[in-house]
Amino acid sequence: MIEQAFLAALNHLLGSANWARGRLKPFAGRQARIEMPPFAFGFDVDAEGWVRKILDPTDADVSIRLPAPLLMSQGIDKVIAGARVAGNAEFATELSFVFRNLRWDAEEDLSKLVGDIAARRIMLGANQLIAWQKQAANNLTENLAEYLIHENPLLVDTAEFITFRDEVARLSYELTRLEVRSKTFA
Repeated sequence: MIEQAFLAALNHLLGSANWARGRLKPFAGRQARIEMPPFAFGFDVDAEGWVRKILDPTDADVSIRLPAPLLMSQGIDKVIAGARVAGNAEFATELSFVFRNLRWDAEEDLSKLVGDIAARRIMLGANQLIAWQKQAANNLTENLAEYLIHENPLLVDTAEFITFRDEVARLSYELTRLEVRSKTFA
Protein backbone atom coordinates (compact mmCIF):
# COMPACT_ATOMS: atom_id res chain seq x y z
CA MET A 1 0.00 0.00 0.00
CA ILE A 2 2.84 2.41 0.85
CA GLU A 3 4.64 1.59 -2.38
CA GLN A 4 1.50 2.23 -4.45
CA ALA A 5 0.98 5.63 -2.80
CA PHE A 6 4.68 6.53 -3.23
CA LEU A 7 4.79 5.49 -6.88
CA ALA A 8 1.48 7.20 -7.68
CA ALA A 9 2.72 10.42 -6.06
CA LEU A 10 6.08 10.15 -7.84
CA ASN A 11 4.40 9.60 -11.23
CA HIS A 12 2.06 12.55 -10.53
CA LEU A 13 5.09 14.77 -9.92
CA LEU A 14 6.84 13.37 -12.99
CA GLY A 15 3.72 14.18 -15.02
CA SER A 16 4.30 17.89 -14.56
CA ALA A 17 8.09 17.68 -14.82
CA ASN A 18 9.10 16.73 -18.35
CA TRP A 19 12.72 17.54 -17.47
CA ALA A 20 12.71 14.82 -14.79
CA ARG A 21 11.29 12.16 -17.09
CA GLY A 22 13.87 13.22 -19.66
CA ARG A 23 16.64 12.63 -17.14
CA LEU A 24 15.27 9.20 -16.22
CA LYS A 25 14.68 7.95 -19.81
CA PRO A 26 18.32 6.85 -20.33
CA PHE A 27 17.88 4.53 -17.36
CA ALA A 28 14.91 2.63 -18.82
CA GLY A 29 14.82 -0.89 -17.43
CA ARG A 30 16.96 -0.04 -14.38
CA GLN A 31 15.57 -0.99 -11.01
CA ALA A 32 15.72 0.73 -7.65
CA ARG A 33 14.87 -0.55 -4.19
CA ILE A 34 13.69 1.83 -1.47
CA GLU A 35 13.93 0.76 2.14
CA MET A 36 12.37 2.66 5.01
CA PRO A 37 11.99 0.12 7.80
CA PRO A 38 9.65 -1.64 8.12
CA PHE A 39 8.78 -0.97 4.47
CA ALA A 40 10.72 -2.00 1.38
CA PHE A 41 9.65 -1.90 -2.25
CA GLY A 42 11.08 -1.54 -5.70
CA PHE A 43 10.42 0.18 -8.98
CA ASP A 44 11.89 0.39 -12.42
CA VAL A 45 12.01 3.16 -15.01
CA ASP A 46 10.14 2.69 -18.27
CA ALA A 47 11.14 4.02 -21.70
CA GLU A 48 9.16 7.24 -21.15
CA GLY A 49 10.73 8.05 -17.78
CA TRP A 50 7.79 6.91 -15.63
CA VAL A 51 8.25 4.55 -12.67
CA ARG A 52 6.55 1.16 -12.30
CA LYS A 53 6.30 -1.20 -9.37
CA ILE A 54 8.39 -4.35 -9.53
CA LEU A 55 7.56 -7.47 -7.59
CA ASP A 56 11.05 -8.63 -6.66
CA PRO A 57 13.46 -5.75 -6.00
CA THR A 58 16.25 -7.99 -4.65
CA ASP A 59 18.38 -7.55 -7.80
CA ALA A 60 17.89 -3.77 -8.00
CA ASP A 61 20.60 -1.65 -9.59
CA VAL A 62 20.34 0.86 -6.75
CA SER A 63 19.33 0.44 -3.13
CA ILE A 64 18.21 3.52 -1.20
CA ARG A 65 17.83 3.19 2.57
CA LEU A 66 15.87 6.10 4.02
CA PRO A 67 15.95 7.14 7.68
CA ALA A 68 13.07 6.68 10.10
CA PRO A 69 9.66 7.96 8.97
CA LEU A 70 9.72 10.59 11.73
CA LEU A 71 12.36 12.48 9.75
CA MET A 72 9.82 12.99 6.94
CA SER A 73 8.27 15.86 8.89
CA GLN A 74 11.57 17.76 8.69
CA GLY A 75 11.46 18.01 4.91
CA ILE A 76 12.80 16.23 1.86
CA ASP A 77 16.28 17.71 2.24
CA LYS A 78 16.73 16.08 5.67
CA VAL A 79 15.42 12.78 4.34
CA ILE A 80 17.78 12.81 1.35
CA ALA A 81 20.72 13.89 3.53
CA GLY A 82 20.07 10.91 5.82
CA ALA A 83 19.65 8.40 2.99
CA ARG A 84 22.20 5.64 2.38
CA VAL A 85 22.65 4.67 -1.25
CA ALA A 86 24.37 1.61 -2.71
CA GLY A 87 24.69 0.32 -6.24
CA ASN A 88 25.09 1.91 -9.67
CA ALA A 89 26.52 5.38 -9.00
CA GLU A 90 25.26 7.01 -12.21
CA PHE A 91 21.66 5.84 -11.71
CA ALA A 92 21.77 6.70 -7.99
CA THR A 93 23.06 10.21 -8.74
CA GLU A 94 20.31 10.81 -11.27
CA LEU A 95 17.59 9.51 -8.91
CA SER A 96 18.94 11.70 -6.13
CA PHE A 97 18.91 14.77 -8.40
CA VAL A 98 15.35 14.08 -9.56
CA PHE A 99 14.03 13.40 -6.03
CA ARG A 100 15.74 16.49 -4.64
CA ASN A 101 14.41 18.81 -7.35
CA LEU A 102 10.87 17.56 -7.93
CA ARG A 103 8.36 19.98 -6.45
CA TRP A 104 4.63 19.60 -6.02
CA ASP A 105 2.55 22.52 -7.27
CA ALA A 106 -0.31 21.98 -4.84
CA GLU A 107 -1.99 25.22 -5.90
CA GLU A 108 -2.19 24.01 -9.51
CA ASP A 109 -3.75 20.70 -8.48
CA LEU A 110 -6.15 22.44 -6.09
CA SER A 111 -7.20 24.94 -8.76
CA LYS A 112 -8.54 22.07 -10.85
CA LEU A 113 -10.95 21.26 -8.03
CA VAL A 114 -11.99 24.68 -6.69
CA GLY A 115 -10.82 27.22 -9.26
CA ASP A 116 -7.82 29.56 -9.42
CA ILE A 117 -8.93 32.23 -6.94
CA ALA A 118 -10.11 29.81 -4.27
CA ALA A 119 -6.95 27.71 -4.68
CA ARG A 120 -4.77 30.81 -4.28
CA ARG A 121 -6.59 31.85 -1.10
CA ILE A 122 -6.48 28.35 0.33
CA MET A 123 -2.74 28.14 -0.30
CA LEU A 124 -2.14 31.57 1.25
CA GLY A 125 -4.08 30.48 4.32
CA ALA A 126 -2.21 27.18 4.48
CA ASN A 127 1.15 28.96 4.17
CA GLN A 128 0.18 31.37 6.96
CA LEU A 129 -0.88 28.43 9.13
CA ILE A 130 2.42 26.66 8.50
CA ALA A 131 4.41 29.82 9.28
CA TRP A 132 2.41 30.31 12.48
CA GLN A 133 3.06 26.69 13.54
CA LYS A 134 6.79 27.07 12.88
CA GLN A 135 6.89 30.29 14.90
CA ALA A 136 4.92 28.68 17.74
CA ALA A 137 7.31 25.71 17.78
CA ASN A 138 10.29 28.06 17.78
CA ASN A 139 8.81 30.11 20.64
CA LEU A 140 8.09 26.95 22.62
CA THR A 141 11.65 25.71 22.14
CA GLU A 142 13.14 29.04 23.19
CA ASN A 143 10.88 29.31 26.24
CA LEU A 144 11.62 25.74 27.29
CA ALA A 145 15.37 26.30 26.93
CA GLU A 146 15.15 29.54 28.94
CA TYR A 147 13.18 27.75 31.66
CA LEU A 148 15.63 24.85 31.82
CA ILE A 149 18.62 27.23 31.92
CA HIS A 150 17.40 29.99 34.23
CA GLU A 151 14.30 28.92 36.16
CA ASN A 152 14.99 25.25 36.78
CA PRO A 153 18.69 24.93 35.94
CA LEU A 154 18.90 21.53 34.31
CA LEU A 155 20.85 22.92 31.35
CA VAL A 156 23.86 25.20 31.16
CA ASP A 157 23.92 28.40 29.12
CA THR A 158 26.19 28.13 26.06
CA ALA A 159 28.44 31.00 27.17
CA GLU A 160 28.84 29.50 30.65
CA PHE A 161 29.65 26.11 29.14
CA ILE A 162 32.31 27.58 26.84
CA THR A 163 33.88 29.45 29.76
CA PHE A 164 33.89 26.27 31.86
CA ARG A 165 35.36 24.24 29.00
CA ASP A 166 38.14 26.80 28.45
CA GLU A 167 38.95 26.88 32.17
CA VAL A 168 39.17 23.07 32.30
CA ALA A 169 41.47 23.09 29.26
CA ARG A 170 43.64 25.80 30.84
CA LEU A 171 43.79 23.84 34.12
CA SER A 172 44.77 20.68 32.24
CA TYR A 173 47.52 22.57 30.44
CA GLU A 174 48.83 24.05 33.68
CA LEU A 175 48.79 20.63 35.38
CA THR A 176 50.76 19.15 32.49
CA ARG A 177 53.32 21.95 32.74
CA LEU A 178 53.57 21.46 36.51
CA GLU A 179 54.04 17.71 36.04
CA VAL A 180 56.84 18.28 33.52
CA ARG A 181 58.55 20.78 35.84
CA SER A 182 58.28 18.45 38.83
CA LYS A 183 59.91 15.63 36.83
CA THR A 184 62.83 17.85 35.85
CA PHE A 185 63.51 18.70 39.53
CA ALA A 186 63.10 15.15 40.75
